[in-house]
Amino acid sequence: MKSIEIITRRLLLKPLGSEYVQTVNDYALDYENTKYMCNLPNKNIEETINFLENAEAEWLKEKPEYYEFAILYRNQHIGAVSIHFENGIGELGWIVNKKYWGNGFAYEAAEALVTYFIDNMETTHFIAHCDTENAASYKVMEKLGMVRTGKWGGRRNKSASHDTFEYQYELIIPR
Repeated sequence: MKSIEIITRRLLLKPLGSEYVQTVNDYALDYENTKYMCNLPNKNIEETINFLENAEAEWLKEKPEYYEFAILYRNQHIGAVSIHFENGIGELGWIVNKKYWGNGFAYEAAEALVTYFIDNMETTHFIAHCDTENAASYKVMEKLGMVRTGKWGGRRNKSASHDTFEYQYELIIPR
């Protein structure tokens, strides 16, 4: 596995893999933790294992299409932050175990990821999406300096029985 580790004031970001199956499962199966997510909650531990195996396989590629990082706080796995690439644009995502909400961990991890990919991969265009009711998530985007560039319907969160609306945010770094 490639060894990208990013250190912040309080956090360590390192490749997300199967060693975190139990702690990922803690938040990935929890409705409250995932109610605004398109691909969560997972139905069972097998879905979590499959996700982690795919993340590990991606890390082994010469040029990964995405990078999934574990967020560690005081050596405890508390969530994940990711960047997925399409046409040179990096799409950011994050999830933090609800036990750690309200401490700025999502922002700190996402900011570190943006900085790393600007400095080391020359990424200059970032986007992120969230359910319009997920105020915590869009506040992270705004704190990152991202600007809302879209709102549309048709978002179906995995645990939802109806479509909702989605925001898109963007950050473009001039070169």
